[in-house]
Amino acid sequence: MDNELINAVILGIIEGITEFLPISSTGHLIIAEQFFHLHPGFEKMFDVVIQFGAILAVVVYFRDRLFPPLRRDTPEKLEKFNEVFSIWFKSAIAVIPALVIGGLFGKKIQDHLFNHWVVASALFIGGIILILLERKKHIAKFDDVDGMSFKTGFLVGVIQCFAMIPGTSRSAATIIGGMLMGASRKAAAEFSFFLAIPTMAAASVYSLWKYRIAMTKEEWLVLGIGTAVSFFVAWGVIAFLMNYIKTRTFSIFGYYRIVLAIVVVDYFMFFHNGGIFQ
Repeated sequence: MDNELINAVILGIIEGITEFLPISSTGHLIIAEQFFHLHPGFEKMFDVVIQFGAILAVVVYFRDRLFPPLRRDTPEKLEKFNEVFSIWFKSAIAVIPALVIGGLFGKKIQDHLFNHWVVASALFIGGIILILLERKKHIAKFDDVDGMSFKTGFLVGVIQCFAMIPGTSRSAATIIGGMLMGASRKAAAEFSFFLAIPTMAAASVYSLWKYRIAMTKEEWLVLGIGTAVSFFVAWGVIAFLMNYIKTRTFSIFGYYRIVLAIVVVDYFMFFHNGGIFQ
């Protein structure tokens, strides 16, 4: 039990760091869980539900953008209310493609694409795309989520569906999608955070509901600790990223993805299960 608590803390840290950076939390967890694993069955559910801590970090960090004023008795408060409503509505529209595709093909994706070749390939390809995107001169059409149209939000949501391929990274897919649709780095990152709320909440709630009957008190404790750690670490990462992109590009994350892809391939080819790549 003590080992599982320690592993929950470590995995929570990894989740918090990697969930909102465009580097794939799946790619990191698939390596980390070779060394810091939980018992079978519970581990998959744990990976999904601790994302809820990262969601709460988004809500807390952007609380001024996500909660409308209680009263709308002045033009300023009414404008603020409309801005908040617009963010939630765009996020709700953008999550529809993922809910539909996930509902129809989620099981098949998990059965056929959750292997190390796919993860490494998605990491590598995503890294190349990030680097090429940043090398091309980017002219932003809007610098804030408020300037994003509902159609653009929906199209970013469609692109987010590529993140169902393990190793792609939900944040990478939405950031790349946002920038391709004309968003500045700031607007693309912000909408990636906002879209994470309904997307990850739906996945966490579904996974927790499906596993709920088999949960023991010890498992609830491990899950709670992992989620809490994920929350605090993700909060710091969000603050870091929003400050980082003020003066820097996403290129470094592209190079990092390529290196991680090579690590995943090397590990599972030469060190895991006697050198047999699964």
